[in-house]
Amino acid sequence: MMRKGPLAASPEEYVQSIDGWQRTRVDMLREIALGVGDSDETVKWGHLVYMANGPAFLIRAEDHRVLFGFWRGKRLLGIEPRMTGTGKYEMKTLDLREDTQIDPAVAEQLIREAIRLNRTVGNPTART
Repeated sequence: MMRKGPLAASPEEYVQSIDGWQRTRVDMLREIALGVGDSDETVKWGHLVYMANGPAFLIRAEDHRVLFGFWRGKRLLGIEPRMTGTGKYEMKTLDLREDTQIDPAVAEQLIREAIRLNRTVGNPTART
């Protein structure tokens, strides 16, 4: 699952490199993200990153999980309290395993709010 060798040059190439349940999960999250629109999909840091006035959220397939992460995730815990993590910015991620479910409506709400926060609060990675 985690590719060895050159990184994907495009989001399509990234997705094509994934299989199994991770591919199904990535396809579902990506379809929601692209349906919401209002963000630019790119490959950055080796996975899918969605930019809206800076990085808003990410989708990263790994061997045993798919990470659905948000730069302003601390502010999104009311929508999805299962998110965890510490680190730079307000980053929180939802660790999706094969048996972990996420309601597509919740995924859409997280994406919409992440984009809204970046548009109103600013780029989460900008130095203040």
